[in-house]
Amino acid sequence: MDAVVLSDQDLYLFREGTHSHLFEHLGCHPTRDGGAQFRVWAPAATGVSVIGEWNDWDPRACPLSARSDHSGIWEGAADQAQHGQIYKYRIETADGRRLDKADPFAVYAELPPATGSRVWSLEYDWQDSEWMATRGAKNALDAPIAIYEMHAGSWRRSNGQYLGWRALAPVLCAHLRETGFTHVELMPVTEHPFYGSWGYQTTSYFAPTARYGTPQDFMYFVDFLHREGFGVLLDWVPSHFPDDPHGLHEFDGTHLYEHADPRQGFHPEWHSMIFNYGRHEVRSFLVSSALFWLDKYHADGLRVDAVASMLYLDYARQPGEWIPNRQGGKENLEAIDFLRRLNESVYREHPDVMTVAEESTAWPMVSRPTTTGGLGFGMKWNMGWMHDTLAFMKEDPVHRRYHLDKLTFSLVYAFNENFVLPLSHDEVVYGKGSLLGRMPGDEWQQFANLRTLLAMMWTHPGKKLLFMGGEFGQRSEWAHEGELDWIQAQAEPHRSLQRLVGQLNALYRAEPALHEIDFSAEGFEWVENRDADTTVISFLRKPRHGAPVLVVCNLTPVPRQNYQLGVPTKGRWREVLNTDSRDYGGSGWGNLGGADTAPIRSHGRRHTLSLTLPPLSVVALKPDA
Repeated sequence: MDAVVLSDQDLYLFREGTHSHLFEHLGCHPTRDGGAQFRVWAPAATGVSVIGEWNDWDPRACPLSARSDHSGIWEGAADQAQHGQIYKYRIETADGRRLDKADPFAVYAELPPATGSRVWSLEYDWQDSEWMATRGAKNALDAPIAIYEMHAGSWRRSNGQYLGWRALAPVLCAHLRETGFTHVELMPVTEHPFYGSWGYQTTSYFAPTARYGTPQDFMYFVDFLHREGFGVLLDWVPSHFPDDPHGLHEFDGTHLYEHADPRQGFHPEWHSMIFNYGRHEVRSFLVSSALFWLDKYHADGLRVDAVASMLYLDYARQPGEWIPNRQGGKENLEAIDFLRRLNESVYREHPDVMTVAEESTAWPMVSRPTTTGGLGFGMKWNMGWMHDTLAFMKEDPVHRRYHLDKLTFSLVYAFNENFVLPLSHDEVVYGKGSLLGRMPGDEWQQFANLRTLLAMMWTHPGKKLLFMGGEFGQRSEWAHEGELDWIQAQAEPHRSLQRLVGQLNALYRAEPALHEIDFSAEGFEWVENRDADTTVISFLRKPRHGAPVLVVCNLTPVPRQNYQLGVPTKGRWREVLNTDSRDYGGSGWGNLGGADTAPIRSHGRRHTLSLTLPPLSVVALKPDA
């Protein structure tokens, strides 16, 4: 690699908070003729040097020089540094302390619990050009997007050890082909000291964790999935960072990356530090991190964690524990501005990817363009749907008639945002139990309820996200120190449930009505949503052109025969889904493949279907061509 230049324009953008490619200029950059260049931002430091394996960790061997432009950047070269060697920055503070810090821009770190950074090149021969040229259509708002959320260290192991990225890729792809998912979403792969944080306590915003291999190993993983036709989304955490002494906290002896006042800079819920979004250089750092994963690792999108905690100054705080904004309100104006600039930068440089907000409040216009006052995300997790639907499904079926509004309320606001429907990792940890374990009844009813839940999710407007293990109904709660119960997955009735998930994804992809108009009321129409006596709901999903799909959900274990529903077209309606099929572990009730309309007005429509509704089931039909 040739010498890396930091131009006046780079410095201007850095100070302005709009530099999106700082990783090309700061950090460690091996040079073509050997050795490496170093640059680090530490404006309050009185001295900075690079200590590493090549100089026996001697702070006198490789001092850096402060630039004369008052940027706070220190720079220099180490001619003896070799690829793979470990290093840190020795920071001398104004109050006389000496801090040994990992490189904020390191692209590879030591395997935890070690905390050093490595001299490393990111050269890789990508083979995914076909995917990259066509991925815009696969990531589009009208595309079928079914996301498999996973934690790389606990999906599958070998003799108790993590699978590396290269070993994981083919096994995962085989599973994705069988289950029909279109994308994988990885819980944070950025380096994190504490494995039990699942990656959400990040110390290295430019380094994939060394637990599963080298940066090139992770590139291979993404490359492999792309060549097999699967997108890769990454969880990304700009909301907070841990106070580990080698990390960003008090980096140059001052609160450089975080707010100094704990009412702004300390997160009381997670005991971590909050970025100072009002500091221009910090915004450049974070936006550059986001673009880094899209540029260098070909990621297809970012799911931004804990957006709600960024938007509200009083998040998880009591009165008196937070500082109002300049207008006297609780909105974090600097974080709002950062999120807008983040999304503008991402979509300007990569219009074919997606950004997804994990935002748990009713903040308006999260997934609307910044030009109209929105935050600019492509999509937003529908946390309300997740909580209400799981609360409904947890009810004993005999009581569900009194709670039908929990199931139907999501359609009141379903088109206010571009929603992803998540059944995420947060719902199967901390004593909540597994999805299967939260379903009421005996074993047969539990599986029937879970089949119903998944089918309702796949036919409801919105893209889909399911956490690993949910596809086969793992009985136990997720545990990050182990792996999924793959032996259980091969046994009935788990195997049959996984077969249903595969068929749901196949139907979802095949039927434009189920994915084409997810974010507009034009794609949805209630048939019946007030039949509390039978606890049955039904609706139509509609495509831009062509036939609709009728979805009927029977939410009690009582079969319903001759259940009449008005439909828009006459003739035969073919059954395209029946979650009570014996193929999926059901009892085999159904409509013998379909039903014919009668010329009877019902539900405001001229034609009526008389259907058999199996117990605890979802049935879907469409008119024959």
